[in-house]
Amino acid sequence: MNDKEIMEGLLVSMKQTCGLMLNGSIEAATQNVHDTFHSALNSTLCMQSELYKDMADQGWYPPDTAPQQKIQQTKQKFSAVC
Repeated sequence: MNDKEIMEGLLVSMKQTCGLMLNGSIEAATQNVHDTFHSALNSTLCMQSELYKDMADQGWYPPDTAPQQKIQQTKQKFSAVC
């Protein structure tokens, strides 16, 4: 197993962990539990971001660029919802 495969596995695990932490935060019965899950989610998101940046720096996870028109359409779509 090489470094790229290890980091890809870590990234997948972090994404799954973020989902669990989000659900825990949403479903929390008390404010204390909610705050604990929310804090853990924020920490995990920070770690995931750093891992993604490291992978992108290595060329293992190149970001796609979206056309400006697509960005504007998406903004308009979601601004109408809120």
